[in-house]
Amino acid sequence: MAELLSLKDAVARLVHDGDTVALEGFTHLIPVAAGHEIIRQRRTGLTLIRMTPDIVYDQLIGAGCASKLIFSWGGNPGVGSLHRFRDAVQHSWPVPLEIEEHSHAGMANRYVAGASGLPFAVLRGYTGTDLPARTETIKPITCPFTGERLAAVPALNPDVTIVHAQRADRSGNVQIWGITGVQKEAVLAAKRSLVTVEEVVDELEPRPGAIVLPSWAVTAVAEVPGGARPSYAAGYYERDNDAYQAWDAIGRDRESFTRWLDELTGVKA
Repeated sequence: MAELLSLKDAVARLVHDGDTVALEGFTHLIPVAAGHEIIRQRRTGLTLIRMTPDIVYDQLIGAGCASKLIFSWGGNPGVGSLHRFRDAVQHSWPVPLEIEEHSHAGMANRYVAGASGLPFAVLRGYTGTDLPARTETIKPITCPFTGERLAAVPALNPDVTIVHAQRADRSGNVQIWGITGVQKEAVLAAKRSLVTVEEVVDELEPRPGAIVLPSWAVTAVAEVPGGARPSYAAGYYERDNDAYQAWDAIGRDRESFTRWLDELTGVKA
């Protein structure tokens, strides 16, 4: 049964130094507020997982929270590179960052395997790329029935998955609609889960295309209106394109990023 907590208490209870943490969201419902709270609580040594790490991961990496990133694409959508990510990989600033790169299909199948209680996933993928030669967690496997050569990738089972959703009821059942990506699978694959929501309501009204994460699959729910900004939340607010564009200049320079970080964490100059 999910517990209703404040965001501060939920992060303090569920996210620990050295954890493997997935903050999933594709295009919208990105759990930005939760990422910022992880930064404020100065978590370190995290292995971060995300199919499409964008600016909140740039911020987590720049703040020194991460020691490793498992991903399939990284960038500032519609703008360009993640400069704090690049600086960590190329220059170990503020700390060295190990990377483990996969395809989108590989990452999605890894979450599905984790959610299904399986040790690995099998897919037709990675053919024609150099990822198998560079990523230890991609292995060839032969189908015992057809002899076809396929790719095997290990299941993803985060210590904690964090997602953002539109609504939850007071029992902790969560309702998500719009582009749902791998949020469901990432939650079911995790040992612990936190869902931030736009609002807590007495009853979840049916929505076309919506999915429900049942209370038994969620560890904690935190009501955080606007918790996905500057991404969007279908039915609540639109994407703040200006914020993504502004981040390029902030993230590009160590001094400007440090000023942003000090403001976020309440450090006075």
